[in-house]
Amino acid sequence: MTPEPLQKSADAPEQVEGLASRTQVADAPTILIVEDDPRMVRVFAASLETEGYRVFNADSGERGIAEVRARNPDLVLLDLGLPGIDGLSVVPQIRAHSGVCIIVVSAREQEKDKVKALDAGANDYLTKPFSTLELLARIRVGLRSRARTRDAVERIVTFGDYRLDLQRRRLSRGDRLVRLSPTELALLVTLARHADEVVTTNTLLKESWGSGYRTRSGYVRVYMHVLRRKIENEPTRPEYLLTESGLGYRLRTSQD
Repeated sequence: MTPEPLQKSADAPEQVEGLASRTQVADAPTILIVEDDPRMVRVFAASLETEGYRVFNADSGERGIAEVRARNPDLVLLDLGLPGIDGLSVVPQIRAHSGVCIIVVSAREQEKDKVKALDAGANDYLTKPFSTLELLARIRVGLRSRARTRDAVERIVTFGDYRLDLQRRRLSRGDRLVRLSPTELALLVTLARHADEVVTTNTLLKESWGSGYRTRSGYVRVYMHVLRRKIENEPTRPEYLLTESGLGYRLRTSQD
């Protein structure tokens, strides 16, 4: 089978050339790159196609939204500094009609931009520059998360030797039931529904206490401290309940 080159939207003004060549499987995961810098597109595409992914490109926010509707990709790599609609505005417009995994890749380093993107519905945020290995690892995690979301019958999340039943709202370790308060359980369930993804403090507050508590970030810190004491072998060096500085928290279920 002839390798499929990276393709742009039908109305895009130019075709990006010079991409990696690799035989691709027809049902390989598809990744949409929403980026207006052709050099960055070539860099991303070369790495992704080498890994066997099918890659497409849109060079503006408007085209990115249209491509998500038309192609239903498995994952979107989204730059924030786009012509036309800014990337921060693209995220909620995609999320309004699609559950696709969105990884923001941006040179913006300020925490406020990261929090805005994640609160708007992005699944992850990578600050440029970053290594190819880190990008590929984040993509693997994102694709696994999307697979879990698509599987409507899955109600069990495992991490280490723990087993969390989302339907029954029960946490067990081996044959032993781990006793959690309703609030502790609500926090853990929210993290589990977004396993291996950053969940902002605002989202945790909204899901566990309600929208009226979005300024009470101290509540989350206190309850996460208690959760770690009940779950982690070494609460001061957590393996599962990780802090993402300035952003929120993440439940790690994999080692990527």
